[in-house]
Amino acid sequence: MLKETFEPRFTDTDALGHINNTRIPVWFEGARSPVFRIFTPDLDVHNWKLMLARYEVQFHGELFYGQPVEIRTWISRLGTSSFDVSQEVWQNGERGASGTTVMVHYDHQAGKSVPLSEELRAALSALSES
Repeated sequence: MLKETFEPRFTDTDALGHINNTRIPVWFEGARSPVFRIFTPDLDVHNWKLMLARYEVQFHGELFYGQPVEIRTWISRLGTSSFDVSQEVWQNGERGASGTTVMVHYDHQAGKSVPLSEELRAALSALSES
C-alpha cells in the first residue's frame, strides 16, 4: 500500500467551506503516479502504456481545508490486462472518500489491450493492501 500525506490548498475548497467533490478524483490521480511509473518510469506520455477504463468515487464524510489528508492507494484486483487501483482519503482518523479505478495495460499504437507480464504482475502485487 502507498500512503501520501499533504495539506489541501485553499483552491480545493468550495463555497460551503469544505473540499470540493471534484478535487478527490484529481487527488487520487496524483497518488497513482507510482503505479504509472511501473509501466512508464519516466512518465513520458509519448510512451504511455495505460488507459483509464472506469473510475468511481464514494463520499463518506466532509473534508476540510487547513488539516492534512492522507491518500491510501493499493492494487485490489489483477486481471489479464487490467487491474483495479483502490484508494481512500483520510483526515483526522476519518475516511472522507474512497474510490476504485480500472486501469488497462494498453498499446496506444495498436489500439488494443496487452496482457500483464509476470514482471508487471509482481510489481503491482507488491502494492496490494496487505
